[in-house]
Amino acid sequence: MKKFILMLVVMFTTMLSVNAQVATENAKFFDNTYVGVEIGATTPFNFNSWFPVNPVVGIKVGKELTPVFGLEVEGTAVFGDNIYRRGFSASIPAVGSFNMHKNGSTNTFFKATTVGLNGVINLSNLVLGYKGTPRTFEMKTNTGFSWLHYFGDYTPTYPIGGYILLGKSNVLVAKTAIDLAFNLGTQKQHSIVVSPGIYWGLNEEGNIKFNKNYAQFGITVGYIYHFKTSNGTHHFKTYDVGAMTDEIGRLNDELAKKSKEVIVEKIVNAPTTNATDEHATGFGVNETVYFALNSDELDARAKETLDKLGQNGVYAVDAYASSEGSTEYNLALSQRRADAVKAYLEGRGARVDSAVGHGVQFGTTTGRVAIVRLK
Repeated sequence: MKKFILMLVVMFTTMLSVNAQVATENAKFFDNTYVGVEIGATTPFNFNSWFPVNPVVGIKVGKELTPVFGLEVEGTAVFGDNIYRRGFSASIPAVGSFNMHKNGSTNTFFKATTVGLNGVINLSNLVLGYKGTPRTFEMKTNTGFSWLHYFGDYTPTYPIGGYILLGKSNVLVAKTAIDLAFNLGTQKQHSIVVSPGIYWGLNEEGNIKFNKNYAQFGITVGYIYHFKTSNGTHHFKTYDVGAMTDEIGRLNDELAKKSKEVIVEKIVNAPTTNATDEHATGFGVNETVYFALNSDELDARAKETLDKLGQNGVYAVDAYASSEGSTEYNLALSQRRADAVKAYLEGRGARVDSAVGHGVQFGTTTGRVAIVRLK
């Protein structure tokens, strides 16, 4: 037991150390929301009678509070009769003994509906850390509570003169499921989710309890669309605090090794240009544009920075990458960043004489930036 507890402590500490190196941006209220539809089937969890299965359709709306934790509201409709209720024998005076149909029957199109609140934990991001974009495959837990409502009257399997047997109309249901998510699209904005799970009818016997005879095993397949967020992507953006700290430390070490010299700099205050500037001057005006890890997309902050530059100016763009990845990859990534800045400036009417990606150049930049100079 002690070894098991020690293993859990070590695993939890490792998770914290992985995620502590990454800072997630502060999202707006409606950021990182999604909507989805699902279809599937359930059958009694005691597996006494697999068929007929119960077709299920549903809809869900959710929000990712962090790359690890989220909440969603889910509503489903059940079409089958083979749900929750267990068969029994009974005897009624003047009528005699009879067997109740194992789950009853109704004469309505929808046999039952559920509405509930679920909590979602992204195990992939919890264990491996979130790197700025979702993985192609992720595993999540999906658990919560819902309120199930039965429609119609539940009756015996054959007429019993004048008697109608009624079950509970409302049942508290606990959901314990695993979401196997396949994230698709250029920005991982689409997800196909396969969800095996158990749905426990907690109070079918009156007292709250987990009982396999009042539970359903089910599998659903769903489609989820992640709405675009204020940062220009469909998910959280992150900043690698560890890499930035390492780079600052390295620059401080280089500075400490240099000979102690007194350096006098002459600072020239260059006039700032703006969108209404009609005559670009020859003064050097620098603006720095920041990028997320492994991204060449201009977010709202980057566009706001570029909007400060005059529309009629002539500019040079130098872009860089941080030290993660190979030399070839970082060179290509920095060039894409330079091209993205150039395209945005030219779209505003400015002229860009050069847009060059330099890859990783220690001592020149701390990483994921593009520097724009007025020529």
